[in-house]
Amino acid sequence: MTAEVTIKDGGRLTPHPLRAVILGEVHARPFTAIETPRRILHFGFDTSGEAAKADRAALADFCARRALEPLQPAAKHHRVSFGGATLRWEQHSEFTTYTWELPSDEAAPFHPAASSLAAPMGNVPQPGPLLVALDLHLLAEAAGKKIKIENLFDRASLAVAENSDGTALFVTDFQADPAGFVRVLLLDRGLGAERAGAVVQRVIETETYRTLALLGLPEAQRLSPSIARIEMRLAEVTEEMRRAHQLIDNQRLLDELTALAAELEAGAAASHFRFGASRAYNEIVQMRLQTIGERKVDVYPTWSSFLARRLSPAMRTCVTTEERQATLSEKLSRAANLLRTRVDVELERQNRDLLKSMNDRTRLQLRLQTTVEGLSVAAVSYYVVGLFHYLMEGLHQKGVPVDVTMATALFVPVAVLAIWFTVRGIRRRHIGGE
Repeated sequence: MTAEVTIKDGGRLTPHPLRAVILGEVHARPFTAIETPRRILHFGFDTSGEAAKADRAALADFCARRALEPLQPAAKHHRVSFGGATLRWEQHSEFTTYTWELPSDEAAPFHPAASSLAAPMGNVPQPGPLLVALDLHLLAEAAGKKIKIENLFDRASLAVAENSDGTALFVTDFQADPAGFVRVLLLDRGLGAERAGAVVQRVIETETYRTLALLGLPEAQRLSPSIARIEMRLAEVTEEMRRAHQLIDNQRLLDELTALAAELEAGAAASHFRFGASRAYNEIVQMRLQTIGERKVDVYPTWSSFLARRLSPAMRTCVTTEERQATLSEKLSRAANLLRTRVDVELERQNRDLLKSMNDRTRLQLRLQTTVEGLSVAAVSYYVVGLFHYLMEGLHQKGVPVDVTMATALFVPVAVLAIWFTVRGIRRRHIGGE
């Protein structure tokens, strides 16, 4: 499909790089006409991660070896016909489907068995774990009148409905037969090939997305014991917080809350995609059933009412589990913040006491320093006076008329004051610098 737009005189408008992808997405999975009677075997495989690339390569090789229409590199769906059968391949974000349209006659429904018809699927390497195996038999109404559906399906889980204008009736029990296929009987009451193809695809998508939606339930069941345990332990830790007053106890409780929060977030991160996908798949199921426009037949429940009793509780379990995770995460965060505040306050109190102790020690050191300073002044003064005395004696011996004793006595207060001011000035300069 070209994305360029041609204008007058052969000019072209440069398209957005994604324009072709956007235009092609609308036609990514078109309805195909299906003639009645027909047998459809539908398989859905988990191809998340690298399995999707391997599956694409295997299908491309399958088509090349049989000289069939080649698979385009970016194609999300592919349709080929060979040997009287038609294969429709579709690749989705986390799963891939193979739908085989096989010829049928007006014989008894689901005869021959699906296992004997599924041989072509063995020609393609299995792309991943099997999720969906559907056996749909499209028959004309005339052939269906001879059929007692109670003999084909489990009466306890039988769901029957017709479309909005009554031109199609579809029946299933949503259970796997001995070969592992979920059977669906579709009676054509005047659909025509085009509408039959549309109804068949919507029925197939309903069963496919129903199965995928339920993948969230085992995940919710797996997480429930862990969530319950964390909820119980949170209540116990909160009660312990009321009695804990020591810093070591608060730190221990904070470490435990942090570990609980990490465990909860790990589970929430692992299940976030699964729960979101389950919600999306469930919405698609509801939309497909609304598009079909079900009408009740006799006393049997419709597909919508049957799934409302089975599928809806599973979806509510997933939603409830997600809500419990979110609520518990908030509670853990509040409790951890409260404990962190208590720990910070206790640490600040300890720091305050430590600073007070340091101030006391500094004050004591200052007193000691003052005492030492006085002794230092006395010692230095004694030394300086002694030097001055030697100087006077020397002058006296040289004939200078000076009274050595009187000069030394007069010099003592001068020396002491000079040294005291000098030491004090030095100390002030150091303290002022700091």
